[in-house]
Amino acid sequence: MPGARRDGPSPRDARLSGLEVWLSGTPAELDAVTAALVDAGHLTQHGTRRPLTGADAGRYRLYLRLSVIAGRQRPNRTPDTSGGALIDLAAARVQRRPA
Repeated sequence: MPGARRDGPSPRDARLSGLEVWLSGTPAELDAVTAALVDAGHLTQHGTRRPLTGADAGRYRLYLRLSVIAGRQRPNRTPDTSGGALIDLAAARVQRRPA
């Protein structure tokens, strides 16, 4: 009779860590998302694009693994200088007509 089955990772496999992401989309969408995720962390594994079939023809799936630092601060962005102004919501509510 065989011994009890060990349910857990194989001691021969390297320990997996980091963020694991499966993506599906068009090539342009996958490129854009990959670039955005690389900005958030370090890409440790980049899978091969696999074409989808059937109703998803023209789309692909992609596996990524990233190392992301959880406490990382995003760079400060400059405020919008398009010349727009903030709306005073309290004043807008007072002037609004009931429907």
